[in-house]
Amino acid sequence: MARRTQTVNEVTMIGATFIHWGLALFIFGLVIGYGPLAHYLHGAFEETGEAFLKNVTLWFGCPWTLSVYTVQVGSLGMVAIGCVYLHQPTDDLEVEQRDLAALWLCAAGLILTFLTGYIGYFVVNAIWPSFYYAPVKAGKNVWLIAQGFSILLYLIGVVLAYMSIRHVTDFQVERSPS
Repeated sequence: MARRTQTVNEVTMIGATFIHWGLALFIFGLVIGYGPLAHYLHGAFEETGEAFLKNVTLWFGCPWTLSVYTVQVGSLGMVAIGCVYLHQPTDDLEVEQRDLAALWLCAAGLILTFLTGYIGYFVVNAIWPSFYYAPVKAGKNVWLIAQGFSILLYLIGVVLAYMSIRHVTDFQVERSPS
């Protein structure tokens, strides 16, 4: 029996791609979530400085928490954006460069958030040992700025997607009969 093929428009494809990347990154976020768990288990053996013990936000937080939760929440945001694309009326719509840029900025921003926050921790720690626990201000600044830049890429992608979706919504309102 021959399989029937269906054609899918570009808007549906961009929505499905947002959902695909979002779900894949969400699963990845769950997997990397075991890093903070291992860190907490190992944390009893780490030497901490006096400043660390006085800063409750650091005391309760693992250095990788920001990157783990940014990937998890950001990936769910990508799924939501994909669902909005899927529910757009597809008559006369085409995927624009802004839509593609939004998709790849969101995905790249979340992947870079992992790389800078998770793997970057070890790189910065090799340069400034115990920067997170002592704390070493220069090391913390480099590490946090790198994560901030990564999250900014994701944010720019979300804003571009919003602008594109808003443009389509405004277009549909203008076309609707009064």
